[in-house]
Amino acid sequence: MSWGTGGTEEEKGGLRTALAGLTTRGRSFLAAGVAAVICAYVLGQSDLLRVGLLLAALPLVCATVLYRTRYRVAGSRRLSPARVPSGSEARVHLRMDNVSRLPTGLLMLQDRVPYVLGPRPRFVLDRVEAGGRREVSYRVRSDLRGRYPLGPLQLRLTDPFGMCELTRSFSAYDTLTVIPRVETLPPVRLTGEAKGYGEGRQRSLALAGEDDIIPRGYRYGDDLRRVHWRLTARYGELMVRREEQPQRSRCTVLLDARGTAYEGAGPDSAFEWAVSGTASALVHMLERGFSVRLLTDDGSSVPGEGADGFAGASQQSADAAGLMMDTLAVIDHSDGTGLSRAYDVLRSGNEGLLIAFLGDLDEEQATVLAKMRQRSGGAVAFLLESESWLREPTDVPGPSGSSVDRLRMLREAGWTAVSVPRGADLADLWRTADRQRTDAASTGSTAGGGVR
Repeated sequence: MSWGTGGTEEEKGGLRTALAGLTTRGRSFLAAGVAAVICAYVLGQSDLLRVGLLLAALPLVCATVLYRTRYRVAGSRRLSPARVPSGSEARVHLRMDNVSRLPTGLLMLQDRVPYVLGPRPRFVLDRVEAGGRREVSYRVRSDLRGRYPLGPLQLRLTDPFGMCELTRSFSAYDTLTVIPRVETLPPVRLTGEAKGYGEGRQRSLALAGEDDIIPRGYRYGDDLRRVHWRLTARYGELMVRREEQPQRSRCTVLLDARGTAYEGAGPDSAFEWAVSGTASALVHMLERGFSVRLLTDDGSSVPGEGADGFAGASQQSADAAGLMMDTLAVIDHSDGTGLSRAYDVLRSGNEGLLIAFLGDLDEEQATVLAKMRQRSGGAVAFLLESESWLREPTDVPGPSGSSVDRLRMLREAGWTAVSVPRGADLADLWRTADRQRTDAASTGSTAGGGVR
């Protein structure tokens, strides 16, 4: 970044900017000088005239010298980390490099940040030598998820007498992403089937049966024990058997974001709890080796890396988690009134485990959810009654009658349905869902039928 005077028109415009940067002290000196000159002219006092000229000239000279001072400085910003959970702090590192051959004067460094992240940081930098560097940092924190722009970085120049201040801005912005809080969930099994990777995983042979007669060429790093020697002799180059392909179990996490399904707002609202619960479930299932997809009530699916919309292989899990967290960081209430679009996405079947975070339900939406259960290998629902979240936990001893009816409808349809009171801990509810599934399975076995 550099600034200075150019041609005549630029100089005139720059001088007007410099004069506009006069401080209160500078304007006072200029006004006092002009008044003294006028009085000296009227009264014929030459000594007063000299004093007036000095008072008027001092701020003008300071503004001109400050404007014509040419600095060449480079600024940079680094976020650590660039993605932070709500309620946690991130540190912003600022670096200023003097790339000119002249030292700078006193500089005031200021960074623009949204009000929700805290006060605007300001730093005073002493004289920076030629080729020198200064580094400062500040912290930001937000209880509200979202994407917040940081910048532009501003430098404020001032003269030694405090008569004039000029502000110059860099053009670069950075973005801080505040994602929902993620809770660590216990490793319980919410369905009767083995899921993800691990001791219960299934494997499929690679395309051609046990003999694997369609191998591929040897690649650096392949295990020599997989070399197919007979085909190597036939083709005259090393050939290896294909790896067994693991079949990753699927999980869809459904977030009901309908504006009509929630009441209240703020970090402690029912909707924010549902968003945080969705994020926690997504991360937990990815860590267990599932192919995971985020689905909303309007049918939007994230991520869409593959044709089926599920997250890719294990090495892509971190990228998939980041993409879904970025989506949840900015998600808001939808304009939809039902869950039919989400059901249309799930109609293809073979969706594996379904985990849903739901707001208020009427009988029609409960019926749609009952149909969703038929398209999944297992289904777990966390039902939030927004009315109870507007009161203190002690004021609402349990779910209302309508909420109880919806829970019963879901359980009769095969869902593992759990009511979520205000301020509930997701890890405890996760265990409750596992116990409920286990009890339902035991009851079904006693009656002569298994509960899927």
